[in-house]
Amino acid sequence: MLSLPKKVAIIEVGPRDGLQNEKNQVPTEVKLRFISALQDAGVGEMELTSFVSPKWVPQMGDAADIMAGTERTGRQFVLAPNERGIANARAAEADSIAVFVGVTDAFNKKNINRTTDESMEQLAPQIRKMKEDGLFVRACISTAFHCPFEGPVDSERTINLCKHFSELGADELSVADTIGMATPEESYRLFSRLKKELPDILLTAHFHDTRKMALANIFASLQAGIDRLDTSAGGLGGCPFAPGATGNVATEDVVNMLERMDIETGISVDGICRAVDVVAPHVSRPITTGMYTLYKNAQRIG
Repeated sequence: MLSLPKKVAIIEVGPRDGLQNEKNQVPTEVKLRFISALQDAGVGEMELTSFVSPKWVPQMGDAADIMAGTERTGRQFVLAPNERGIANARAAEADSIAVFVGVTDAFNKKNINRTTDESMEQLAPQIRKMKEDGLFVRACISTAFHCPFEGPVDSERTINLCKHFSELGADELSVADTIGMATPEESYRLFSRLKKELPDILLTAHFHDTRKMALANIFASLQAGIDRLDTSAGGLGGCPFAPGATGNVATEDVVNMLERMDIETGISVDGICRAVDVVAPHVSRPITTGMYTLYKNAQRIG
């Protein structure tokens, strides 16, 4: 076995990425209790919400209320796709802002009606301005491995986009297997390249569990030197603009695997399951992740 990190940072994306594609409108008060419970479980970094048009993503229409009602602890991201979203996020006093671009033009056009190059041209001055003002900038790289419209993605395209964000001054790259098609070999190969070629930027792996390979991909990314992971409590999630993209890998399952491997996360599995209990009655599909199922069975037996 190759060397593994002693500690891994978990970035909880459930309140944003986990809920953005949810058919049921989850009440703002429930989202706030969900966030609070995740904080109580030890989550130190979290995606809270997204400043996008409510017309396209109605679930995120309460972004300003989420920001106003959340206790500010640790690093808390909000997603903003464009100049208007960034302005609204800053008005809500966000100090860590995530932008996103798909590697493929087809995905990017479906998502924000621009090619990848057009998106980067539009975002470049916004990123420079945010860095001048001392904000933390996270760049989310969608369709890094496979695209639902174009198929397999050449790793050079992903690496070049990551380099572009690094040159603009982004602090972190969240590199996503958006539709859950990556294999562990692909994950190891891409993240090994990124660690070698971009040694001075935070690199985060973001896996969806569409084909039940997310944990295997995470293990491969750990072997490649990655020590930051995006996960979603309850395995909630999916992308509204990526057909076939099911839920993110479950926070409780990832934390359980890491802790069993003596890799520190600082997060309580039971605490995450209690947070899932808050939101589970309000989502449209049953939550059946491994550790949450064990937690509920233990409650029934107890």
